[in-house]
Amino acid sequence: MAQSALSLCIMQNKSHQNSHEHDDILTTGNPHFLVPTIETTIYYSKTPPVDIYDASAPRLLHAHLPYVVLPNSIKNSASKIVYITRNPKDTLISMWQFFNSLYRPNQDPFPIEKAFDCFCSGVHQFGPFFEHVVEYWQESQKWPQKILFMKYEELKSDPKGQVSKIAEFLGRPFADEKEVDAVLWRCSLGRLKNLEVNKSENILNDVPNKSLFRKGEVGDWKNYLTPEMEEQINQICRIKLEHFGLFL
Repeated sequence: MAQSALSLCIMQNKSHQNSHEHDDILTTGNPHFLVPTIETTIYYSKTPPVDIYDASAPRLLHAHLPYVVLPNSIKNSASKIVYITRNPKDTLISMWQFFNSLYRPNQDPFPIEKAFDCFCSGVHQFGPFFEHVVEYWQESQKWPQKILFMKYEELKSDPKGQVSKIAEFLGRPFADEKEVDAVLWRCSLGRLKNLEVNKSENILNDVPNKSLFRKGEVGDWKNYLTPEMEEQINQICRIKLEHFGLFL
């Protein structure tokens, strides 16, 4: 499931399973195009349907930005933030696989050992992972009506409950269980991967849409990290996260 797709379906209120395929907005574009990622729109291959600079009407936007760099216009407004984090070991492997697929398609993968060292030392595309997560966690504890902090693993283990929580938070609660099931079906990874717009198009220059969908599994890191790597990340979690009551 993609967070952008889930939020879009909830806000569009077009989740009924008996709706026609052409009524489904997810068939018209990649979720990251329909809900623009604000820090990458400059690299989009076409103009997104949402103007990220026009605050005159409610919009859905996606970002990887640390909380500390968000403008006050977001922090002090009525806008809401759905923040989804993931086990750091799966985060590392997902990122490593993604960039290898883009930049080294005909080469050996960037060494996992180097990717691991960078991740643990805070060299990360959007700032150190652990600090990034802690910032949003702390703010969500202070302002739960403003920030909904979710774990990807909980979304996978209890999809109905967690997606219903998102809908409640966004002010668009589901009318019944059928609506929940319909949104989960529309936003399922298997379905999104097989939609034509995600198989044959691209929204980012030189980044095929299909590269944005991989496994979406919990625990895939076990196929790549050594026990020593596992323990080192667990130790960082104990030092940087558990002190704040956060367990990933």
